[in-house]
Amino acid sequence: MSLPNNIILFDSICNLCNCWSQLILRRDSEQCFTLCRVQSDAGQYFLKQLNLPLDTYQSMILLERHGDSYHSFRRSEAALRIISHLPQPWHSLTLLRYIPRPARDWLYDLVARNRYRWFGRQESCLLPSGADQQRFLEDVPEETPDELI
Repeated sequence: MSLPNNIILFDSICNLCNCWSQLILRRDSEQCFTLCRVQSDAGQYFLKQLNLPLDTYQSMILLERHGDSYHSFRRSEAALRIISHLPQPWHSLTLLRYIPRPARDWLYDLVARNRYRWFGRQESCLLPSGADQQRFLEDVPEETPDELI
């Protein structure tokens, strides 16, 4: 089993993040993206690779394969890169790229800091349903190199 080309790391106890993931599952008709819960073994593996905390999550992360490694995108840049692959009307939101990144990231961080308070959270991680299970990465293959990012 090889790793997918585009992996979205998300916090699966966050209601907002789960809604975002459901939107991607419904609208990503070409199945460009594989979802990965940060609480899963694979999510923890990627967080370690990125030298990020394993127990606090402040940003969704998009990993895009470039050759034998991945480039990581966070915050508003990750969201806009994902939206660029979705159909209309979502695709039109890529116009937000014309807003300077510091302003976009400030707004992203504001929502990220308050997402549990504003949208709630689950007591435990939501797991993919049977129909969506192939769209989720839960484990990293044993032959995966130590340095991917």
